[in-house]
Order: sequence, then structure tokens, then C-alpha cells
Amino acid sequence: MPDACGGVRYESRIETLPRIDSSVAITRNAVAKLRPIARPDPDARDVSPMRIVEPAVAESRLVNRGADAADVAIAVRDVAKTFAVRGDEVRALERVRFSVLRGEFVSVLGPSGCGKSTLLRIIAGLIRCDPGGDVEVFGRPRVGVADDTAVVFQSHNMLPWLTVERNLRLAAEVRRMPAADIDQRVEALLPVLKLEAFRHRYPHELSGGMRQRAGLGQALVLRPQLLLLDEPFGALDALTRDQLNVELLRLWQEVRKTVLLITHSIAEAVFLSDRVLVMSERPGTIVDDIAIDLPRPRDPQTTKAAPAFGQYILHLNQLMGVK
Repeated sequence: MPDACGGVRYESRIETLPRIDSSVAITRNAVAKLRPIARPDPDARDVSPMRIVEPAVAESRLVNRGADAADVAIAVRDVAKTFAVRGDEVRALERVRFSVLRGEFVSVLGPSGCGKSTLLRIIAGLIRCDPGGDVEVFGRPRVGVADDTAVVFQSHNMLPWLTVERNLRLAAEVRRMPAADIDQRVEALLPVLKLEAFRHRYPHELSGGMRQRAGLGQALVLRPQLLLLDEPFGALDALTRDQLNVELLRLWQEVRKTVLLITHSIAEAVFLSDRVLVMSERPGTIVDDIAIDLPRPRDPQTTKAAPAFGQYILHLNQLMGVK
């Protein structure tokens, strides 16, 4: 059935899930902690691991009506997205709903092509969702890009003719921040990024890991309240990626801003996150919201050696159908 914009309106895959009142905050999974997991029954093969949860279960997991709206950084309600592709329509997202609290580190995990990056761009204000859905960031409707949000993509945005220091300054200068404030922020950030000795180097003179740290620094120098990360380390080798995960976690533990990370890596999601949102195949929707109850601060040696870490990995592997 055509909607007011001339597109085609699709029926939701969760047909009976009622719309949430915009005055009600959506919060974390009611199943707050992961329990020890029994080994799967080898005869129980008739249930798809990426199934859509029943409406009542989705409601209980994703809605906490007692939450204070002031504590909610991101509220996503019934977000869908359809793209027109060569005369056809591709449904990327279907009635996505979840929230992220202020100061939380939340990862979105899902198969390739399920709409993870599309969802991040909607939250960033880079594209609009279909009519009928809405996104609020810090209590305000997200209708475009905003200064309280920074985005880091898989490919860094460093300009090749500028040094590391000048690249770090660039976004702040575009926003016309006072020069003294920019100087102070860059000087404080360079040692945190471990790039102080490379401040006068150009991007081609850096390793891949250094370039990604510098790309992260371009966002951090703005001191955003919300940091959106679209697989920023996805193109790196496994060792460099693990090292940068440790650096990212260290930075987050120092500043405690709200972070939403898009990733394909189950281990990365568990190691970094307070919660992991699991998406279905396209059209993507949230099929589970897992609270990661591992102590902080975290480090690779103790955290990854903990039995609970392996239990989370096993649970998410089972949920996503990894054999």
C-alpha cells in the first residue's frame, strides 16, 4: 500500500507489537544478566538461531517503563528504512526499537547486509528513517547532524596533505572553536592516542593502526556526548584490531561518553560492551539485547580468561547460528 510519500508501506514482521508512547523511555533488556549456559541439545535443530522473538518477549526485553528519560542517550522507536534500487525497493530495517543509556557502551552485532550501518547513519542524522519511526538523542528528535555527536567510519577521514596534528585540529576549526581551546584539547589528546611523537607526520607515514587512532582522535577532539563507531577497525589485521580495542576501551573508561559500536566481531562486542544488541538478517530488527555482566575496568588477560567471557561468546555464537 503506498504511503504519503509515494513509496510502498510494508507490514511489520512483528505485527502485534504496539507503538511505544514517546513519553516513555525504552531501556535495557529485562533479562539483566546472562546465566551459565547448558550445552545445546544436538537433536534440537528445528529452531532458527536468528528467529524473530515473540512480540510479548520483545516488549519485555526492550521496554522498562520505570526508567528516567533524562538517563536515556538514544531512543529508537519503530525505525524502518526502505531504499529504492533500480526501480525496485529494498527493505533494510524493520521496526527497530531500543535505547542506550547515558555513559553506556553498546555494540550492535549482526550478519553482513542486515542494516547495521544504515541504523547508525539514521541515529547520526545523516539519513532519515521511513515515516512512522523516530529517533531521539538526549531527549531531542534527531532530524539532522548535531554537534553533540561524532561518527568514526571504517575508513579514516584524514587529509593526506595535512599532518597528524593539523588533521586533529581540522574538525574543531571547521566548527570555529576558539584556537586556545583547540590547542588545549589536541595537546591533551596526542599522548592519550600515543601519537605525540608523530604529530608532524603525514598520513602516508603512519601505520594502519596509527591512522585509525588518529581518525578516532578527530572525533574525540570535539568531545562529543555520543560517539558512533561504524566498524572503525574492521579493515585491520587481527593483532592490530585487538590492540586498538584495548586503546578504545581505555579511552572510554577515562571519559565515559555514550558509545554505539557497529561490529561483526562477537569477541570484540563482548570485550568492549555493557550490552550487545543482536540484529536479524535483512530486513534488520533487534532479536535480542544481552547485558554483559563482566567487571570493569577490563583488560585482555583477565577479562578474556574469565569463564563468563567464554559463555557470552558461546551464547552469541548459538544465537547467530555459528556452528
